Amino acid sequence: MAVIVIVRGNAGELREDIEAGQHRLVADEPLEAGGKDTGATPYHLLLAALGACTAITLRMYAQHKGWPLADVEVRLRHEKVHADDCANCETQDRALDSIEREIVLHGPLDQVQRERLLQIANRCPVHRTLTSEIRISTRLSA
Repeated sequence: MAVIVIVRGNAGELREDIEAGQHRLVADEPLEAGGKDTGATPYHLLLAALGACTAITLRMYAQHKGWPLADVEVRLRHEKVHADDCANCETQDRALDSIEREIVLHGPLDQVQRERLLQIANRCPVHRTLTSEIRISTRLSA
């Protein structure tokens, strides 16, 4: 099933209105970047997608296993790391995107369950998409 999202904006503004099915979101840039700070930045939305997918995947897995996972909190941070400063860089670019993800699991889980949930976090669909080779095709439409 293909996912369709429509993004529209007005000339002279950085604010974008996003339609994702029946849901509406707003993206914008902060004041210091020339926006009006009326919505999350595109990178915030990217991190939100990863965080939401991670939490949902963990909840679904724990429910399936009957594990006592009470709540999940996912904290994310994005930054550009210069390739010269990166010991494990696999890119020829001068900067590498780095995402740090911290997961807080609430509930009386044992260590084996916690370790398994950490493994499962890396299998969420958005994580897999972001760590795979991505092809983006772009065309102009009349």
